[in-house]
Amino acid sequence: QVQLVESGGGSVQSGGSLRLSCVASGYSSSPYLMGWFRQAPGKEREGVAAMSTGGITKYAESVEGRFSISRDNAKNTVYLQMNSLKLEDTAMYYCAAGGWWLTPRTYNSWGQGTQVTVSS
Repeated sequence: QVQLVESGGGSVQSGGSLRLSCVASGYSSSPYLMGWFRQAPGKEREGVAAMSTGGITKYAESVEGRFSISRDNAKNTVYLQMNSLKLEDTAMYYCAAGGWWLTPRTYNSWGQGTQVTVSS
């Protein structure tokens, strides 16, 4: 059974940093794409960053240059380093696997989410 478990969320002041982790289990091989998504209250879920097993990355424009995605294929783990956090980065962050880049509806395996709250 596929399972994704995120960790690393929390509260941070504007300008601060957080690192999220997501461990995927139940896969016979590392999923081609693993990604991070977020959903703020009253808003649709949006793609933040995704990375292929080969190291290709894609980012949402809103986080380009501030967030960095990485992964350890051997451990089926994906990370999201978030720097220079802004108030608008506040959201529930989800890890997902097996979909297509930053399009949430293409993913069918999701973690339970980890809350990131940025305050002034």
